[in-house]
Amino acid sequence: MGSARDIVEWCGVPRFLFSDFPLGNSAGKPNDRSSQLATLEQALMLFESASGAKTTVKSSQVWSEDSSWKEEFQNVAKLSAKEIAKRRTAFDKIKEIGQRVRDNS
Repeated sequence: MGSARDIVEWCGVPRFLFSDFPLGNSAGKPNDRSSQLATLEQALMLFESASGAKTTVKSSQVWSEDSSWKEEFQNVAKLSAKEIAKRRTAFDKIKEIGQRVRDNS
């Protein structure tokens, strides 16, 4: 399962369920159990139905009836300086945690 079709297909995975969702949401919509279960079911069915190597199937689910989210999602030109700073701080915190985990293992 994935959202970055070009990257995943380039890697040559044997079976791929492509979700045309924002990155990080390829397993279904956040907090939407039915979306997540439907995605998992489609991915498991792909194991049985794939006709050969490098099979890609597009998920039947849509993120939104309107595709404007594709222009809006993670578009720094549309974010305020305050929002960018907030996201950078959160990202730096995650990197710091990751570094501590690596250092302790």
